Amino acid sequence: HMWTPDVYEGAPTPVTAFFAVAPKIAAIALLVRTMNGPFGELFEQWQQIIIFISIASMLLGALAAIWQKNIKRLLAYSSIGHVGYALVGLAAGSEEGIRGIVIYMSIYLAMNVGTFCCVLSMRRQGVLAEGIEDLAGLARNHPMTAAAMAVFMFSMAGIPPLAGFFGKIYVFMAAVNEGLYILAIIGVLTSVVGAFYYLRIIKIMYFDESVDAFDRVTGREIGVIMAVTGAFTLLFFIFPSPLVEGAGRAAAVLFAAG
Repeated sequence: HMWTPDVYEGAPTPVTAFFAVAPKIAAIALLVRTMNGPFGELFEQWQQIIIFISIASMLLGALAAIWQKNIKRLLAYSSIGHVGYALVGLAAGSEEGIRGIVIYMSIYLAMNVGTFCCVLSMRRQGVLAEGIEDLAGLARNHPMTAAAMAVFMFSMAGIPPLAGFFGKIYVFMAAVNEGLYILAIIGVLTSVVGAFYYLRIIKIMYFDESVDAFDRVTGREIGVIMAVTGAFTLLFFIFPSPLVEGAGRAAAVLFAAG
């Protein structure tokens, strides 16, 4: 995980968007398949390691992001925290835990892609606004982009009734049902700490004064992706069944294979 902030900050933003999603989903999928397949019978041996990695990731993601001034670097530490939350489901070692991971990573995919579309659309004089303070006044220049960004930030913070809240509920409940109370409590507490820097971004967008106006948003593709992922994140609580049922079927197959 420790290479993530430097890569996110140094890479071009479209490349960062790819790194923010694809490797993490692939790594989690491989880990779930491996731990529940070849190493399924050794669950008691590797469970403690997964619990430690999960706690360390959640703490690092929550605490290190507070002092970041670059939006991509902040999202890098945030992504470390989200992997920690997903690992809570793996630590549970149950079919319910695997279902929680599938739901969580699906929601994470939508939130992260949407967030990076917002970042890609924020430019001043053709230059991407990458500093958190550079987002000041976005709500006045581009209210729709600011609204979408706010939805994604609230969701990543786990504010109900947005999709991110339900993603965390599913993995935490799996942990509680397996008696991992301390792990679930640490997850909730780090979520509260992480909410600070997500809400700070919203405060800057809506209440801080902007020095220069943002460029006009160009590119229909980014707008469409932002709208679709935003709608999914905002309205997930109305139609959760397709994802939950699909995740349940996938979890049943993976758990049976293990």
